[in-house]
Amino acid sequence: MKVLLNPETVTSPISLIAGQGNGIHKPNPVQISLLQFRNVRARNSSVERRRKLSVKSVLDSETIDQIGIPESDIRNPSMSSSYRNPNFPKPNQTVLDAQARVSRGELNDEEQVSKAQLGAFFAGMTIRANAFPEETQWSEGERRAMSTFWPLLVRILPPDVIFIADPEGSIMGAANSIGPHFVDKGSASMRLIGALREVLAGAHLGYEEVQGVLKEVLPLNSENKQSEGISDSLLSAFLIGQRMNRETDRELKAYCLAFDDELGPPPVADVRSLTHYGEPYDGNTRYFRSTLFVAAVRSCYGESCLLHGVEWMPPKGGITEGQMLKFMGANTQLIPSQAKKLLEDGEVGFAYLVSPNGFCRYSLIGLREHIKKRPPLATTEKVQQLVRARGKEAIVAGFYHEGYEEPLLMLMKRRGVHSGLVVKVETHLATDGEEGALSMTTRLRSAQTTKGLPVNYCSGFRSKSLMSAIEADGVSRESFSIEVNAKEYGFEPTDTPRTDRSVSRNIELGLAALGGEKGPAYDRIVLNAGMIDHLLGCDEAENISSALDRAREAIDSGEALKRLLNYIKTSHKF
Repeated sequence: MKVLLNPETVTSPISLIAGQGNGIHKPNPVQISLLQFRNVRARNSSVERRRKLSVKSVLDSETIDQIGIPESDIRNPSMSSSYRNPNFPKPNQTVLDAQARVSRGELNDEEQVSKAQLGAFFAGMTIRANAFPEETQWSEGERRAMSTFWPLLVRILPPDVIFIADPEGSIMGAANSIGPHFVDKGSASMRLIGALREVLAGAHLGYEEVQGVLKEVLPLNSENKQSEGISDSLLSAFLIGQRMNRETDRELKAYCLAFDDELGPPPVADVRSLTHYGEPYDGNTRYFRSTLFVAAVRSCYGESCLLHGVEWMPPKGGITEGQMLKFMGANTQLIPSQAKKLLEDGEVGFAYLVSPNGFCRYSLIGLREHIKKRPPLATTEKVQQLVRARGKEAIVAGFYHEGYEEPLLMLMKRRGVHSGLVVKVETHLATDGEEGALSMTTRLRSAQTTKGLPVNYCSGFRSKSLMSAIEADGVSRESFSIEVNAKEYGFEPTDTPRTDRSVSRNIELGLAALGGEKGPAYDRIVLNAGMIDHLLGCDEAENISSALDRAREAIDSGEALKRLLNYIKTSHKF
């Protein structure tokens, strides 16, 4: 994909030129002008001049042939949902809705229900019956329905699903003798069934037990012959069951570390500081996702940043860094050793990796779409170190459900990083809802929010020495918690810009901000770059105002934009 730079004088605002917004993936046979942005500031003493930097990604038939991209792989830049792999079989939407609500619905005879859906649905019902408080157990309507239809279900459901629905024969009564005596072929499957009996009863597993199950049954479609024949219903029941039981620290640690040795030791980058960003892998569907642009800013003054994720992930299936970089023409299929070189590159300083760990392979991504709700992997995949650093390391991650902030920080300490930070990203109330991934917002807290942690609540730790979190004791490690009020630091309260699944709109906002265009997107990038520098204890960021000014200078000088363009160009050298 060719990237052409055309500076010229301009007075008009940023503009985006894209193909027809009709959802058709096939490109124009001559060319598609994907992106054009303007408004890069140049300063001359007290007079501020404006000039334009136009970046055009040209995709024509000759380029397609040279790069070897099949036309079927061309994505619609308007919608993040177009990045969904079309080879994934779609789940039954009625059952998917029922999984989300754990309620009943009428099935359309033309829609097939997958075994993964059945496993997740019945696992939820079983755990509610066995282990939930009385007020959240089955409703009277659910009891009547199951009493009426269970004799019929026993005759048509596969044995593994019957086992999940009534593993001990204690829920449905004498009509079920399959569950208590259920066995399967293969040691991996039997190990999974044994662990699942405990999970369906509402019990927790030990660290070694969870790791043993994961390593035997995952990754799918690998050379691990033991994992062949693992039932989707059993695996989905295990994953969602552990989340419904609210994972212990031991269980989360097992999910986090289970695949660390899959590709061998991570490469070590020769940088003085490295921040690992743990964005939710399923992306943003509503609001501006700013972390890619924040990474470009922080790299300007030596704070190297590593982003990781996958191109598309359920349940949101929203905008990801991988989609944005691919749309802009970058190579998004780098390996850790190549990311290391980009981190060390004095003209780049940040990198993005498609997570190579087993739990993110496409076979399990497809399964997660059928599970509907986020499994434990959705928490632990954010706390990864795909590249290490010779200098200090930090991890930043977002959390939504209260109670996960401390487990996330525990995992960061277990990783041995010098600093860790978690950011509250969204609230339950629609009046105060904020989908910012791990980003802080400049909006004011709603007066109607009276309980629970607010958006922009941050908690973390930082080491006062060069010792890692594992080596540091309670004296040399400083813990903190703070609610960041952007207005206190001179930001005008503004709503976060909406993107509504549009990849191109997200890029337009980010490039306009890096081009110096003031507004909500610009403020959000500055706030997150400066505050993260301060909260992580980065060099020369002790004073918040100075840290914010440093971020502004990185943008207004044009350096942050230059580094993003350098990344797009340099990523193709590998």
